[in-house]
Amino acid sequence: MPFPFQIDILGLILKGVLIGIIASAPMGPVGVLCIQRTLNKGRWYGFVTGIGAAVSDIVYALLSGLGMSFVMDLITNPTNKFWLQIVGSIMLLCFGIVCFRANPTKNIHKSGKKKGSLFHNGLTAFFVTFSNPLIIFLFIGTFAQFAFVVPNHPVEMTLGYSSIVLGALLWWFGLTWLIDKVKEQFDNNGILLINKIIGSVVIVFSLLMLIGTTFNLYTFSY
Repeated sequence: MPFPFQIDILGLILKGVLIGIIASAPMGPVGVLCIQRTLNKGRWYGFVTGIGAAVSDIVYALLSGLGMSFVMDLITNPTNKFWLQIVGSIMLLCFGIVCFRANPTKNIHKSGKKKGSLFHNGLTAFFVTFSNPLIIFLFIGTFAQFAFVVPNHPVEMTLGYSSIVLGALLWWFGLTWLIDKVKEQFDNNGILLINKIIGSVVIVFSLLMLIGTTFNLYTFSY
């Protein structure tokens, strides 16, 4: 049974792009691997590493969205929706704090000088990312805060999930471009700086969302 409201297609796409960037930006193992491959092998090897990560992310995004769609009747209740968005903001806040405090250069897979094929680089990045199912909690938090999941609208949700991939690819493309430009001056301190900046942005953003939702300043709608 379709929902009795109009879906803002452009808004759904923009939400998806932002979710894709939020999911990709933190410098976890695959982020560091992407930077290492960009420095050691070249920009496009770093970019296909990001593509592999994006494919893994969309698998977990689909699983998260499918699970949330089963309880959509409960979620669309205004009171339940309010608390879900509060929880989503808190989850994002915790994620930002962990990201800010983390040192992604420790205990990571080191990228060698041997290039290998682009496909191999993308495939290994997929498995590195896929081995961390905790990303599901990040998707649940962002989906809840952005009211992203709209069941019984497969065309619209296809656009939404595609926009998550687009957001992720935009991030990896921009990151590899930047690293390629400054590779002569880039080191582990640069990785730590990027991670702290990203963590700070997520913390500020989640606090704004939390305050805005709590005091009903604004709210994302389905």
